[in-house]
Amino acid sequence: MPDRPEVTAVEIARLAGVGRAAVSNWRRRHPDFPRPVGGTDSSPAFALTEVEAWLRSQGKIAELPLLERVWRLVETLRDPVGHPAAPLVRAGAVLLLHHREPDRWAALADQPDTRLATALPRALADTARTVFGPDADTGLGQPGLFGSTELDLARLLARLAAESGPDAAYEQLLTRYAEANTRQLSPTPPEAAELLAAVAGVPATALDPATGLGALLLALPCTTDRYGQDTDPVTTALARLRLALHAPADDPAPLPVDLRPGDALRADAYTGHTFDAVLCQPPYNERDWGHDELQFDRRWPGGLVPPRGESELAWVLHCLAHTRPGGLTALLLPPTVAARRAGRRVRAELLRSGALRAVVALPAGAAPPYGVPLHLWVLRAPRPGDDFRQVLMLDAAATSPGSAELAEGGRDKVRWPELRRTVLDAWRAFDLAAREGLPLPEDRPGRYRTVAAIDLLDDETDLSPARHVPPAAPPGGAAGLSHLGGRLTELLDGLADPGTLLPGPAADPAPGAGGGAGPVVTLGELVRSGLLEVHSSGAGAPTRPAGTDPSGTPVLTDQDLVTGAAPGAVLDRAAAEGTPLTRPGDVLVPALGGGVARVVGQGGPPAGAALGRQLHLLRPDPAALDPDFLAGHLRSTAAARRAASHASTTTRLDIRRVELPRLPITEQRRLGAAFARLAAFDATLQQAAALGHALAQAVTDALAAGTAEPPAAP
Repeated sequence: MPDRPEVTAVEIARLAGVGRAAVSNWRRRHPDFPRPVGGTDSSPAFALTEVEAWLRSQGKIAELPLLERVWRLVETLRDPVGHPAAPLVRAGAVLLLHHREPDRWAALADQPDTRLATALPRALADTARTVFGPDADTGLGQPGLFGSTELDLARLLARLAAESGPDAAYEQLLTRYAEANTRQLSPTPPEAAELLAAVAGVPATALDPATGLGALLLALPCTTDRYGQDTDPVTTALARLRLALHAPADDPAPLPVDLRPGDALRADAYTGHTFDAVLCQPPYNERDWGHDELQFDRRWPGGLVPPRGESELAWVLHCLAHTRPGGLTALLLPPTVAARRAGRRVRAELLRSGALRAVVALPAGAAPPYGVPLHLWVLRAPRPGDDFRQVLMLDAAATSPGSAELAEGGRDKVRWPELRRTVLDAWRAFDLAAREGLPLPEDRPGRYRTVAAIDLLDDETDLSPARHVPPAAPPGGAAGLSHLGGRLTELLDGLADPGTLLPGPAADPAPGAGGGAGPVVTLGELVRSGLLEVHSSGAGAPTRPAGTDPSGTPVLTDQDLVTGAAPGAVLDRAAAEGTPLTRPGDVLVPALGGGVARVVGQGGPPAGAALGRQLHLLRPDPAALDPDFLAGHLRSTAAARRAASHASTTTRLDIRRVELPRLPITEQRRLGAAFARLAAFDATLQQAAALGHALAQAVTDALAAGTAEPPAAP
């Protein structure tokens, strides 16, 4: 076990808010940069205290963030032969003491270390018994003694709890743990968990048999008695503490939560128990899930054993077996589960029994793995005499003409408010009709359709919504097509008129404006002379999708800049403090690639946005450096060629090496106006291309559907 916290180059970059390449440059250029104290030649580790002192001496940070101090102590407490998250259980217990008994901590904090080392573990055990019940296995183990590092951690946790709140402090630590252990842990994001919980309604009891860090149970109302199981006992303890920290602090009764360790498929902890709702995002693509030893398990209807390669369907049947008649089951599953030939018999049984009620295709980025458009399956455990056999097919990932896109692709691009409204409105209308015997809602082409179960029973029994939801009609029929055509004509007419977007007739280039003749100045020299500020974002701060926090600060990413899209994510107020925000006249450039530079305002990126990942913000003094002139040269091929690093397959722009010709401000503005017109021309050209593609697709769909006649032959 290390006797002092260590950090890697990636973690140093996080502390300083720069890219990893900057840390490599510091090591080469500064002889006093701390020497490695561990790790390997390719991934060295450095002493945190030495790194912090060096960063402060160089003016790169004012003080190590409190969360980093806490996390480094947690890292220090890791036992090489134990579980990497074990220290987080103790940390959660300390935060739970702050949450439930802040006065008791205040009394303990005044004790000398020798007394605190024995008194604090007893206080943690007492609080755990109060919250979880006297007989509950809290995962805390024996109280024992706290060492000096654990006491330091407890005091820092007290500061973090006072600063952020005990529950928010624990969320930050769990987020860091999940980021550091992505291969072992892929927690369900809160937005996806809230969607599943909203589908379930307000159940009296609920089970998650693959609890993980408890995101699905946490999204349920506090009035719900929550049960769960997870293979990892330490993760189970973390989830239990997480739920306790989000429960009311003044509730004297034990928390209505029962989480048990164990493999839910092989060693079901709730055999014979049923619940009002079962929510689950099970592990995917497991070959060794217990196929051979569970051949005669009672959870398989009619003895229909899920195939060895269909572990997800085993989880579906497990969840359904624990759902009371009329209760609801909701699972997040890979899209292949709906179509793989090996699982067709199980899918057919779910249809014949009337259990399967809805399959919802979600956009990619809704939940891990973020590059896969997952499906949400909703089932109701059949009641005797229930002959309802209809399935709602909802394609929330549809991008056909006439359908509003609910995501642009990627984790930060899902429009959760619209997605949630689309899914819940369709599901609730369908479910109400099914339960009350009302007419089913009308189908909406391009979005959802109700399909009779018998129509899905064929050789494939493919339940993919995209296969069964008809495409949307072209927007507005003939009138809509005419409008698209008219708008495209307007754009093309504007492009054909050189006087509106293109510069005037060619003239002799001004000295220094053309092929490199004349004096030049680098952006680095302009920074040193105070005529230009440069802010770089590095990896960027953690964000949330736009729409989840109306008070959050919009965040521009490199992809937003390249595509010209509006900010798709936000920072909360705490994370945005001290972050430079865009102003009119700023110039934004992606750190990777080249040929893109946009001026804030003037129809470009918005003012008041924070920098997302891999962006440079350049703030020129407008009296000495014209923003459009600067942006135009940054878009030029020469700038990308001379100032970029081509050491790998990715081109990285070294912004300070970019050269500009030395020109009077009047000449800069003249050239800047021409650059601005060219940028507008390029943007209009891209808009026309997108509109032309949409029109061609809409006409193709209309002709294929028979809703339009082909034009007369020329």
